Amino acid sequence: MAKRDKKRGRSRDERASFIAEMFREFPDNKFSLKHLAAASGGADREGRTMTFAIVHQLIDEGYVEEVSRSKFRLSRRALPRYKGVVNGMTPSALYVQVDDVESEVYVSRRNGGGALDGDSVEMVITRRSRDGELEGCIVAVVERSRKPYVGIAEVTNNSIFVTPSSRRITTDIYMPSKLYPDIESGDKVAVRVVDWQDGERLPQGELVERLGRAGDNDAEMHAILTEYDLPYRFEKDVERAAERIEGDITQEEIARRRDMRDRITFTIDPADAKDFDDALSIAPVGDGLWEVGVHIADVTHYVTPGSLVDNEAQERATSVYLVDRTVPMLPERLCNELCSLRPHEDKLCFSAVFTLNADAEVVDEWFGRTVIHSDRRFTYEEAQSVIETSQGDFSGEVLTLNTLAQQLRKDRFKHGAIAFARDEIRFRLDEAGRPIGVYAKVQKEANMLIEEFMLLANRRVAEFCAYRKVNGRRVARAMVYRVHDEPTEEKLGRFRDFALRFGHYFKATKGRAVAKEMNKLLTNIAGSAEANAITTLAVRSMAKAVYTTDNIGHYGLAFPYYTHFTSPIRRYPDMMVHRLLATYLDGGKSADKKRLEALAVHSTEREILASEAERASIKYKMAEFMKERIGEEFDGAVSGMTEWGLYVELDDTHVEGMVYLRDIDDGDYYYFDEARYEVVARSSGVRMTLGSRVRIRVKSVDMGRRNLYFTLVQKTEKQ
Repeated sequence: MAKRDKKRGRSRDERASFIAEMFREFPDNKFSLKHLAAASGGADREGRTMTFAIVHQLIDEGYVEEVSRSKFRLSRRALPRYKGVVNGMTPSALYVQVDDVESEVYVSRRNGGGALDGDSVEMVITRRSRDGELEGCIVAVVERSRKPYVGIAEVTNNSIFVTPSSRRITTDIYMPSKLYPDIESGDKVAVRVVDWQDGERLPQGELVERLGRAGDNDAEMHAILTEYDLPYRFEKDVERAAERIEGDITQEEIARRRDMRDRITFTIDPADAKDFDDALSIAPVGDGLWEVGVHIADVTHYVTPGSLVDNEAQERATSVYLVDRTVPMLPERLCNELCSLRPHEDKLCFSAVFTLNADAEVVDEWFGRTVIHSDRRFTYEEAQSVIETSQGDFSGEVLTLNTLAQQLRKDRFKHGAIAFARDEIRFRLDEAGRPIGVYAKVQKEANMLIEEFMLLANRRVAEFCAYRKVNGRRVARAMVYRVHDEPTEEKLGRFRDFALRFGHYFKATKGRAVAKEMNKLLTNIAGSAEANAITTLAVRSMAKAVYTTDNIGHYGLAFPYYTHFTSPIRRYPDMMVHRLLATYLDGGKSADKKRLEALAVHSTEREILASEAERASIKYKMAEFMKERIGEEFDGAVSGMTEWGLYVELDDTHVEGMVYLRDIDDGDYYYFDEARYEVVARSSGVRMTLGSRVRIRVKSVDMGRRNLYFTLVQKTEKQ
């Protein structure tokens, strides 16, 4: 018979089960023998002796481990192990996305096991709160992330210490200097973490690339691209493969295409554009009808599936646009030569040709491969001058296209498209790439002209490819769509509450009524002090557009079908759509949806990285521009806020910087009221929210992290 505890009437086996259950229920707690003895049946001498024996048996079984002198916890080996990826870090914690677990797992840095952002790890979950939050412990780093960190090197006699600019890592990285004798203090470098042994203060890294001297424009732009895992040059074999592509247009090839070289055709692009991937043609076809051709460079004629150039384009998925440069998806041989619709040259295109009436309604349409001859290259400014003066080259054609485009635009908004109008920031740079001016790019009718016809082509191609008719019924075909979901009621609720603080009522909660109400509000606030703040929050309340094979329509454009067909030089999904359209025009069978979806997801991911890199380059140039203006004062408006500070956007330049609440030196105490989204002065009661007018002084610039810091000179209460 099992021996029983006299005080509680528990046998030794019952007591052992109770103690094991304590460890299992509180896997992160560290228990003393005295605590375990008292909880399980008494802390007298006999109880402590029995508890000691039970705990050491559990240790022998691998169920419990001693973590410090006379302190015990559940062994990590006794818990189920999960695989995951570190998906974010702060100075005190890591966040792990775990397979088969919906929510991220919080891991304190002391339980991080030397893991860093992007690492594949093995971990155990040690705590589950009642509201579903998970806490864990990383027991092993399975595979180090190959993504490099960018930072500035400091060289000592035996070591190189790299201070990363990214907040993804909060420690320096060490490298032996003897392995990299060419690295000097002040170099901008890309390094990869290869090891972080237990007990070591710093992780050890290996050099990926020396990018140049910190502060040098090329080095800083290359650093941004490297930080976001984006390439900034082509490998030689890819460039050689592109150079070998045959560029001659033969009579046999022309015979296979619709010859549209007799149509008045031109391109309209930015003044500094080097590639021209779309052109418009126009011709009267009688009875008030117009034939309008949307001609897109036939990239897939030159780039075949599975080729070296195609594989590289697929991996890149998009061109990247930094402040001072474009990093193309395709080598120069293609994007600036073969596929650039330069004036006075025959070019191969994939075209969408529409017959439109005076109301810009599509009477007929045709899709297929063409050959064109551009008569003129317009800049946006030149085309705008023709629109405003009714004079200049091809003025009749430009004015007719503009009239049709404005009608298309009017119809689009009538059907529920949302009219977001936000300023795009541009820089004037000197020969060394240093910013000497900042200005906002203004969208005028010439921009809208091109936009509306590109939207028309994208929409109609998507509709054509979506289905085929079999015995009078529609059968779905695999297609890559550009979709945009409806905003969630939760996000709209936050936006509604915010707009109400400025006296603007937003009644709609779902469906197309939201778009109608949004357009009404954006029209009403145009030119007001709060316009930029409300527009910014309106954009944030919307879902993000993505590529997918599952069509849900494009909410923002109010199109039930939409794709990207018009920029195959700079977007891989457009190349995919060209190939799908060619297949379906030839009567081919539906494509492999699973493969298309994988490429669509990849393209979305690369697009996000490219957008983040573009924003980083803007932030860097803003910081560089303001570095020469430390101590100067500027007017601006509050553009964001957190518990530690205000973001302020300056009026003339749209430069944004941070005012730390602790730095507001007027004898008052400022705190962030998250519920009302306001910063409040405790004594005076002054309140600041998005759109509040302020005057600031430039305090400092952190070029490494691309951040600006201001001090508050004057504030305006915002009710």
